[in-house]
Amino acid sequence: MTDTNMISNQENALHIKNMVCNRCIMVVRNQLEQLGLQPVSVELGIAVLPDKVTDEVYHAVKEALEPFGFELIDDKKSQVIEQIKDAIIELVHYSDNDLKVNLSDYLTSKLNRDYSSISKLFSEITNTTIEKYLIAQKIERAKELLVYGELSLNEIADKLNYSSAAYLSAQFKSVTGLTPSYFKKIKENKRKPLDEV
Repeated sequence: MTDTNMISNQENALHIKNMVCNRCIMVVRNQLEQLGLQPVSVELGIAVLPDKVTDEVYHAVKEALEPFGFELIDDKKSQVIEQIKDAIIELVHYSDNDLKVNLSDYLTSKLNRDYSSISKLFSEITNTTIEKYLIAQKIERAKELLVYGELSLNEIADKLNYSSAAYLSAQFKSVTGLTPSYFKKIKENKRKPLDEV
């Protein structure tokens, strides 16, 4: 994986909103290649091109990605917010055993920025805290695991680094209004797309 910290300020990087999964990466890579651009790397929230992004390339990419629900991000604050969200999504949904890490340490190393400044910026721009965003993502992951039905609630709690199944249940009910067992029974369209969490 390319270190996005090193490339996020370069003139050949495109910051992309609403990339939340490996399929998103595949779609973005495919669209860039169809435009004749050969991306150096495509990761959650960022694509790096071999050359400087000109206005012409920027607008072509913007038009190509919009039908798929992706947006290019221009301002620096929005780029940082998207990097925080992408890092949390990656941690919760794609890094199975990494949830035991300290969130502030994880984000500090991932974004190469001081945690207090990114926490303040995140709260200022999104009107929620990084911790609440993490909880929302963990609950979405719990929903996914409940729907699959392969793990017990204790196993899900352990996987998501909850101290107990009871604590997960309480937080699940607080966020969704439903108990995990009731959710598992009804499970019809109760999951949200990750970019809407």
